[in-house]
Amino acid sequence: MTMFLSLTPRAEAWNQFKQYIKAGPNETETVNICNAVNRITAQDIISPVNLPGFARSTKDGYAVPASSTFGASEGLPALLTLVGSIRMGEHTDLSLNPHECAEIATGGMMPEGADSVIMVEMCEAMDDKIIAVADSVAPGENVLSAEEDIPVGSLMLPRGKRLRPVDIAALAATGITEVEVAQGPRVAIISTGDELTDIYEIPRPGQVRDMNAYSLYSGIQAIGGIPKLWGIVKDDCASMQDMIAKAHKESDMVVVSGGSSIGERDFTRNAIQTLGSPGVITHGIAIKPGKPTILAVANEKPIIGLPGHPMSCMIVFNLFVAPAIARWMGGTLYRQTIQARVIRNVASAAGREDYLSVRLFREKGEVWAEPIFSKSAAISGLISSDGVMIVPEHAEGVEKGDWVSVILF
Repeated sequence: MTMFLSLTPRAEAWNQFKQYIKAGPNETETVNICNAVNRITAQDIISPVNLPGFARSTKDGYAVPASSTFGASEGLPALLTLVGSIRMGEHTDLSLNPHECAEIATGGMMPEGADSVIMVEMCEAMDDKIIAVADSVAPGENVLSAEEDIPVGSLMLPRGKRLRPVDIAALAATGITEVEVAQGPRVAIISTGDELTDIYEIPRPGQVRDMNAYSLYSGIQAIGGIPKLWGIVKDDCASMQDMIAKAHKESDMVVVSGGSSIGERDFTRNAIQTLGSPGVITHGIAIKPGKPTILAVANEKPIIGLPGHPMSCMIVFNLFVAPAIARWMGGTLYRQTIQARVIRNVASAAGREDYLSVRLFREKGEVWAEPIFSKSAAISGLISSDGVMIVPEHAEGVEKGDWVSVILF
């Protein structure tokens, strides 16, 4: 049996692997903004208009020439003449002279001659024409200028940006109804193992349902890839070569679940090596779980061999498959990471990164991480966790109370 002679550090393995993945977008399409959330922009988006397009109030109060309020105080208020009222959504032709004001609602259009808004709580109506102002305002205070939010011709959203609901709002505000976005890669999912059975079948003793294929399918779909289940291939060299060759031909990327560990490694590795250059880039990464991961490229198409254990499979998916898909589309994958204190000692071995499921809780204003010591073959440790904590490569574990990074699910 062949053993791993050396293990590549995770960061080094990714840097080697990504050089072979052409940074996208490799394919694009135009979609309505109603369907654009979580899609990755394929080009810079430039604002076609000024936003908001007119000077508007950001407070309820009175539009005033700022100079008419200078020196005003509760003891000596400025007395201004009320010449009109401006509602939100209305165009106004009002023009203010010094010592005049106009009542205005939040979002209302500023009248000519006014350069600031005094909040209503700082004012008192002496009668239906005179407003006493008990404070001064600076020019531009409580006012959004016509181009202050987004100027025409400015970069709104850069290429490679994953669109969030707030980004969709900005597109809508500027009248952009369609956007060019990256199309996701077609990702083939192959499951390997004599012990696997389809999820629609009742496993016999010694068999397990193929859960990894469906977690991979949903994970790929969630970040914009186009997954396809290719089914289960048994631990047979000829069968593996046949299926992986067909999947490779019809897809942009291939993910193989199982078959990368030491006992079965030659089946997957040999099948990959028949597909084209450069072949296997890395086999064996200094992480736990996930050590037997295979990173390969054949004819510019990435192929990733994942361990079959659920915990290992999902860790490697997040470390390598997800960022590979994002790079293919021209984006960058950002995982939300927080800092937390670990509630107990966790042992590790220097020279590898450890990933451990944790539950999070808050106590006395701090976030704490409770490790879940489940085996990599167990799914319960994943479904009961909030994320995974990282024990750095050069650490020999962490002690109770130490700060650790936690990648949130």
